[in-house]
Amino acid sequence: METKLARIAEVARTRPKEKFTSLAHIIDKEMLCKCHKEMKTGKASGVDEVTKTDYDQRLEGNLDDLLTRMKKQAYKPLPARRTYIPKPGTDAKRPLGIPAYEDKLVQAALAKILNAIYEEIFLECSYGYRPGRSCHDAIKMLRNIVNKPRIRFVVETDIKAFFDKVDHTWMIKFLEHKIQDKNILRLIHRLLKAGIIEAGIKYDTPQGTPQGGVCSPILANIYLHYVQDLWFEKGFKKNCNGEAYMVRYADDSVFFFEDGEDATSFYKALIERLAKFGLEVAEDKTRIIELHKDGKDDDDSDPFDFLGFTFYQDKNPNRFGRKEIKLKTSKKKMQASLLRSKEWMRNNRTLMTKEFMKKVKSKVQGHINYFAVTGNRRSVGNFIDEVRKLLFKWLNRRSQKNSFNWEKFILFMEKYPLPKVQTKVYIYELGAGANYLK
Repeated sequence: METKLARIAEVARTRPKEKFTSLAHIIDKEMLCKCHKEMKTGKASGVDEVTKTDYDQRLEGNLDDLLTRMKKQAYKPLPARRTYIPKPGTDAKRPLGIPAYEDKLVQAALAKILNAIYEEIFLECSYGYRPGRSCHDAIKMLRNIVNKPRIRFVVETDIKAFFDKVDHTWMIKFLEHKIQDKNILRLIHRLLKAGIIEAGIKYDTPQGTPQGGVCSPILANIYLHYVQDLWFEKGFKKNCNGEAYMVRYADDSVFFFEDGEDATSFYKALIERLAKFGLEVAEDKTRIIELHKDGKDDDDSDPFDFLGFTFYQDKNPNRFGRKEIKLKTSKKKMQASLLRSKEWMRNNRTLMTKEFMKKVKSKVQGHINYFAVTGNRRSVGNFIDEVRKLLFKWLNRRSQKNSFNWEKFILFMEKYPLPKVQTKVYIYELGAGANYLK
């Protein structure tokens, strides 16, 4: 299986005009078995209520039956189970579509094939859900772009309900640029049209690819590759008066321009471009920001957010007070992280002290692992301080009588210390996508 996928990737890389006409045979028992082994145990089940453990009890027979139905074109995906997860800090909830277990396996196999093909043609400016690329790589690239001397304008964009608005007709048309295997295209079409079940009622899905689907990330990347990435890099950018760049992570994108007229015309063109493919910008979250305004005060540019960080202008004392764009944890993400910590402590404060503190430390360390990048020690330190205050509050609410005064709490924290601030990710080297700036 790995050899076949490697061969597909090689063809996609060396023969860019090649269209793949025979792919369905790769989804065999070996591939589905591997996909099954890679599934995480304990994940939520779909409408079939089948878990990995359940499926594993008759694995051979289940896989044989699935393959037989796929070969006869009798396999039909079940509707995804619609559920909602809260967005910390707001009353809004994010919709997820959880596929049936068998559908997860088929989607995982499809994702392997699609990744083998498209990873070779995706552009350097794209980072989300790609092997070997991470949020931190995108942040490194953004920082290097935004601090280029000629870059003066940023267009911060947000696509409204992207995953719910993907047009299925356009999706298949985009896939047909590289894939001519009718069985694969039919399979993807069926997965897109499978529908959802919510509160026992089935709803059709005439558009969109549900978040939670195993192959939704790669399908989203393919859609935006054609709708946005190629259009910007191969079309709009060539007609700009000055330098222009973009960084995209999934459906989050930021664009950078040397010339103000380029930024303004791009903003208008982006709205028209997205509308052609059934998408629209969230106007309240899409704006043009001017950096480094001459003759103004030090704090003379608006900050903008990307992947949980706020980018703002400040002086660098190590560079003779020269202005540069720095970063810190965004206020929204800080509040959300603290709210999650508060809710967890309130709901779990009756755990044994050792177990309670072990889990708190783990959660704090997770925050540090993501947000402790170069230049963000203060924000991370503030987060740890606030968690410490929350601990004092909720440990004192374990009973009607306070457990600690402040002096005793200090001794307690010496016994169960929280992780210390330390830089985990260095963002001053280029990392993935370095060729994009050359």
